[in-house]
Amino acid sequence: MTVEFGPSGNSQSFYDEGYKSSIDYPMWLKRVGLDAYEYSFGRGINLKEETAFKIGENAKRFNIKLSIHAPYYINFGSLDDDTINKSIDYLRKSSKLAKIMGADRVVFHPGSCAKIDRKTAFERCKYGVSKAIETLYKEDLFPYVIICPETMGKQNQLGTLDEIIELCNIDYNLIPTIDFGHIHALGRGALNSISDFEYIFDKLFSGLGEKCLKKLHCHFSRIEYTDAGEKKHWSLSDTDYGPEFSLLAKVLIKKDVYARIICESRENMAEDALELKRIFQMELNSLKI
Repeated sequence: MTVEFGPSGNSQSFYDEGYKSSIDYPMWLKRVGLDAYEYSFGRGINLKEETAFKIGENAKRFNIKLSIHAPYYINFGSLDDDTINKSIDYLRKSSKLAKIMGADRVVFHPGSCAKIDRKTAFERCKYGVSKAIETLYKEDLFPYVIICPETMGKQNQLGTLDEIIELCNIDYNLIPTIDFGHIHALGRGALNSISDFEYIFDKLFSGLGEKCLKKLHCHFSRIEYTDAGEKKHWSLSDTDYGPEFSLLAKVLIKKDVYARIICESRENMAEDALELKRIFQMELNSLKI
């Protein structure tokens, strides 16, 4: 069993210490005791290839596992072919930079079902993702990257656990990003016990087999929700909101899962990632006593 921990993006404390470039972030993460880093293209792909390469070189040097989050505005659920084609290109560009950086995973949001019925949107999504995978094969981006559709937290978004499992059955190079905060929010507080978390892993095993649990990509944060689902991400210290990581840690250990846990807390995501790692190690040590 191996579980790696890291932040999504750069913590404010990194900049407060005088650093300005993400090139230095792998070194900083290693120094504080973390193992992974998810670089985000969420609001646009504006990273130069030279910079991507330098980030990757430092990640190798300091043994930091890299992933990339593709733009948030990818929408494979659209009826518009142009939107589908643009989404394919966003995923292609993200994957190309991931390869240059040495990032082995590319996370993306499947799309929206706000304007059309969910069944139609999901059929379009499966079509679009299949076309995207064909493009990535042509671009020789496999096996350098794995594509990771994410479970989503809002009612008007595609990305339930069942939908993500179905998408990942399109091709071997797809594995889920399980965002536990999103699942908690979509279920309006669904994750409150060990059995709630076990249900997720049992569904993954049933739908995708053991291989899925040997290279799982995860997001975690406390999250606020409404009847419509996700509202806002919070930090671990904001205990008015769930879910509780200690419950997940117990299940990761029990199920012998390999996982990369990316923390999406607000601003202090690296500090919270380190706290997640501490909680996990505490749960692991308790079994050895």
